[in-house]
Amino acid sequence: MFSAVARIFRTPDLRRKIGFTLGIMALYRLGSFVPAPFVDFGNVQACLEQNQGTSGLYELVNLFSGGALLQLSIFALGIMPYITASIIVQLLRVVIPHFETLHKEGQAGQGKLTQYTRYLTIFLGILQSTTLITVARSGALFGTNTSAECSQLLTNDTWYAVLLMVITMTAGTGLIMWFGEMITERGIGNGMSLLIFTSIAATFPGSLLAIAQSKGFDTFLLVLAVGLVIMMAVVFVEQSQRRIPVQYAKRMVGRRTFGGNNTYIPIKVNMAGVIPVIFASSLLYLPALIAQFNTPAAGQEPAGWVTWITTYLTSGDHPLYMALYFLLNVGFTYFYVAITFNPEEVADNMKKYGGFIPGIRAGRPTAEYLDYVLTRVTLAGALYLGCIALIPLIALALVGANQNFPFGGASILIIVGVGLETVKQIDAQLQQRHYEGLLR
Repeated sequence: MFSAVARIFRTPDLRRKIGFTLGIMALYRLGSFVPAPFVDFGNVQACLEQNQGTSGLYELVNLFSGGALLQLSIFALGIMPYITASIIVQLLRVVIPHFETLHKEGQAGQGKLTQYTRYLTIFLGILQSTTLITVARSGALFGTNTSAECSQLLTNDTWYAVLLMVITMTAGTGLIMWFGEMITERGIGNGMSLLIFTSIAATFPGSLLAIAQSKGFDTFLLVLAVGLVIMMAVVFVEQSQRRIPVQYAKRMVGRRTFGGNNTYIPIKVNMAGVIPVIFASSLLYLPALIAQFNTPAAGQEPAGWVTWITTYLTSGDHPLYMALYFLLNVGFTYFYVAITFNPEEVADNMKKYGGFIPGIRAGRPTAEYLDYVLTRVTLAGALYLGCIALIPLIALALVGANQNFPFGGASILIIVGVGLETVKQIDAQLQQRHYEGLLR
């Protein structure tokens, strides 16, 4: 293992790529601590020291920004606008035929879709930065029951100050998007995924330290042991796949023979990745957001539906909230897999190039067989995602460590998934040069 790592740094090209990637990641983390204009840095730090967290969608955005959201930095929005834009463009392929046509056009069409994603990212950056600054001006960024410092986070809230903050945060989003593309082009691994990995990994030491200080050393060791088991289980499931064998018939083109080889279609247990967890968290936050805007003034009784939502759909340790969260994860897993994997399209491509599954006729029977296998494999993946997403909520109910429990939900899925993918790319680079990879 150590000799393989030494080979990485002895290879000039690979050493340069890894150094460039680490440099961009360091710049990204540095920007997370640079406050935006007209932000009272002292009051923000005082509010953060009070260990007051956010919930719902703000908690997810703060996780993906590496804590930059609550610090109101120039990178406060993090990579979230780009993630949202990518998901929207991917879903629009089902609704808008032109997007599906561009997707099938190869590199030129993919470039056009990437351009649409960039424009949408900037638009969402403007929208989300305006919302964030509005919440910060109202003093509700750290919750409703806050100190005087938390209600005075801005030193100037005039229109030109707000406009400058919106422009700065949106420009920060554009710069993060450029960072990710530069890592993909000149570094190692997928740039956007590595920036998310950096944001989440940066919160791990602080979260574990907070658990040790608030719950004691015994709970800290228990969390580490549970986290190690969860990480091993996630690695096992993320690497699991159902391989469907495919054979290609031999074809004579002139004097040459093509085809006749055997391959397989890999159907992963978790084909949806972390997207269902993001969807479920966002959807469950909407009722709480609507109830928050309908909260009456002091001394007045809230409406019955507002009380019901506040009681059952805002507290993560309530059984009804857990059940809905689990079911939403299962449902969104099937929904996202149905969008991203089309059995009929795969069957048509196999038939076009002379491929077939042994024992299954080409065409519609192949599509039905793929759909049969996909439905049953996705069931295991959906239940797995639902259980992983519930881990922070269970931790909240047992030891009250939801805000600081790092080994669960979207965080552990991204950490393991990006880590495995990056190691595979480094291994492939080593095998090209030394015939021996990082992994054995």
